[in-house]
Amino acid sequence: MQIKLAITDDHLLVISGLKAMLAPYQHISVVYESNMAASLMAALQVTQPDVLLLDIQMPDIDGMELCKQVRKKHPSIKIIALSSFMESHYIKQMLRNGASGYLLKNTDPDKLITAIEKVNAGEQFLDDLIQQQLLQEMITGQKRSGYDIPLTRREKEVLKLIAEEHSNQEIADMLYISLRTVETHRLNLTQKLAVKNTAGLVKEAMKRGIVD
Repeated sequence: MQIKLAITDDHLLVISGLKAMLAPYQHISVVYESNMAASLMAALQVTQPDVLLLDIQMPDIDGMELCKQVRKKHPSIKIIALSSFMESHYIKQMLRNGASGYLLKNTDPDKLITAIEKVNAGEQFLDDLIQQQLLQEMITGQKRSGYDIPLTRREKEVLKLIAEEHSNQEIADMLYISLRTVETHRLNLTQKLAVKNTAGLVKEAMKRGIVD
């Protein structure tokens, strides 16, 4: 069975690498690739792939929010998250938002093909290392501390502006992103850093040295 695949990643080098890995496999065809969420959503209006490889860090919208939007508008598309992060927050949020799989960007070709085939068949696929980590957390009840969780460049920018007491709309205007994207970043920051409000975010920003 031929599998139509789309790739969305903000790094063109990653897209090229994935296409090179997939080239020997004739039953998987890359129908298009994009490095922006806006171009992906436009392409989906014309052609829907069977499987979408989706980076969770996109420049124009949070990848986790993008996952939710794609699934809402095109529920037949199966999504595999691509990430360099192993933190359970990312994994669980992507799965909650509709992803059927989660792969690390350093995956090998065999694992990539297996993930695409299984997800296309309606199954879920998680990288072995991720499965081990989730199982360990479930057994021990211990998660990585908020301080250990890495923030994306955009999240750091938003956190800095929150600490400077800018409103969501002001942050959106300053970063040239939508108000909804700012709200998503704020929600993700509170969840990732395990704080409850703006005061907690400001305290964390100071702790990390993002603001003085």
